[in-house]
Amino acid sequence: MKIIAEKILKEHKLRNTPIRIAVLSYFKESNSALSHANLEQYFNNQFDRVTLYRTINSFIENGILHKVLDDSGSAKYAVCNDDHCEVHQHNDNHVHFKCTICSKIECLHHAQIPKVKVPMGYTINAANLLLEGICSKCNN
Repeated sequence: MKIIAEKILKEHKLRNTPIRIAVLSYFKESNSALSHANLEQYFNNQFDRVTLYRTINSFIENGILHKVLDDSGSAKYAVCNDDHCEVHQHNDNHVHFKCTICSKIECLHHAQIPKVKVPMGYTINAANLLLEGICSKCNN
């Protein structure tokens, strides 16, 4: 995962620092949405909380991560789909799935958010849809 993380950082014109490589590698390995608390727990004081926040914000600003809708009240983040997000512009209008057994949240990039008609004068800038159920891993 380290090589993949280094490649992504280079593509987004970010320096390959140890924390960026470690955090991005963890996101890629987990293949799910993670909170700041998840990162703190995983890295167990290897990096301070402010540096983790700055790393997350840098990744969001540069099109590497996007915020994920979650009903838990804590912000979660997931790796952007390679083909869709750019620097300062996220195209993250896709479906997220939360497993009611393992609580893992995944991006379902190929599932479409249904078009919603809004009253005249309203403009939709973003749409979020969170589906809940049992993921394929827990279903087996």
